[in-house]
Amino acid sequence: MEVSKIGPERKNRKSIERLQRTSEFLCASVMLCSLAPLFVVVGIAIRLESKGSIFFKQVRGGKMGHHFTIYKFRTMYDEPEKRNDNIAVLTTDSRITKVGHFLRKTSIDELPQLINIVKGDMSFVGPRPTLTVQTDNYNDYQKQRLSVKPGVTGWAQISGRNALTWDEKIELDIEYIERRSIRFDLYILFQTAIKVLKSDGVYSDSIE
Repeated sequence: MEVSKIGPERKNRKSIERLQRTSEFLCASVMLCSLAPLFVVVGIAIRLESKGSIFFKQVRGGKMGHHFTIYKFRTMYDEPEKRNDNIAVLTTDSRITKVGHFLRKTSIDELPQLINIVKGDMSFVGPRPTLTVQTDNYNDYQKQRLSVKPGVTGWAQISGRNALTWDEKIELDIEYIERRSIRFDLYILFQTAIKVLKSDGVYSDSIE
């Protein structure tokens, strides 16, 4: 009896995932087209202040541990002698450019992740993608956060972000997965918009 229920439930779940994927693809694509002028302005500002690529690219761990390249606007100096990717990013960090400070304060530096959503690597909402050295070494409990696509924002980001410990972030990410719904995602997106306007928790405890 229970075996017969597995088929319809799995089919329904896949249908929902396909619908979500299509919706996110279309929404992210429209946003990218609409924000194209802003991307050009930001790109020019970055290059005028410092040499190097407009985008910051780094390999992160995604759904089921899949490795992918995340995109952000570069906010730090690209010269090797002026940056160290192994230490935390602080408000007064000398590695951050003047343009970078503004991009981080307004969270504009995160906008290129729309490209990741279009590619299917990320969703609008989900656990934040972390370094592969972390995801490749997760224990069984931590691996639960890899059961869904990583997000541009998430439950942990609006629940304390940089004030949280690593373990607290993991717990909140797993709680999100358990509570996951369209209504919950919309709530997280709404709260994210409020925090961006208030510039809460701008600087991360990693190099992201």
